[in-house]
Amino acid sequence: METFSEDFRAGLHDLMRWRRDVRHFLTDPVDEALISECLDTFHLAPSVGLSEPWRIIRVASDTARQAALENFKAANAEALAGYSGEQAALYASLKLSGMQNAPEQMAIYCDESTEKGHGLGAGTMPEMRRYSVVGAITLMWLTARTHGLGLGWVSVLDPVRLNRDLEVPEGWSLVAYLCLGWPRENTLTPELETKNWEARAPHLHVENR
Repeated sequence: METFSEDFRAGLHDLMRWRRDVRHFLTDPVDEALISECLDTFHLAPSVGLSEPWRIIRVASDTARQAALENFKAANAEALAGYSGEQAALYASLKLSGMQNAPEQMAIYCDESTEKGHGLGAGTMPEMRRYSVVGAITLMWLTARTHGLGLGWVSVLDPVRLNRDLEVPEGWSLVAYLCLGWPRENTLTPELETKNWEARAPHLHVENR
């Protein structure tokens, strides 16, 4: 089995620490070859039953991007209405999307109806297909970071509305709307922690049964 040096392990640990959810982007374009290199990591990702259920839509047209942005704004306003007092004010101060500046945007879907993999491992836990897509996104995220790129995951969206606007096939479920580009700054601390929205748990909760 392949072994790795202490320097390699330390570098990998640093890479994971520097992987941050970026919402503040420069508008500078990203080279097409670099985008392809990031997307190629999907071929390295594990998937249940080797089903490779990920489906990628690059949201490139002005019409599609504007529709996605309006989707976010509506969903964000609805989410804000669910808070009150100081928490509402704090929520309103958060930047939860880099959609206005990010040069690259992608909607990542899971094809729930794929026949690839012949249903292995998904009969009892069909959600494993979506988990496979998440794993693939993580590999792309780390790869992007090695090139200095930032990735932001937008979850304040109405997936039904997005599916309609992007005209995706029936049977596809939205897993992630991603913004990709050059970050305005690099930081080890999540913005939600900086803004005192939430703090990272000091210890991992593990139980023996």
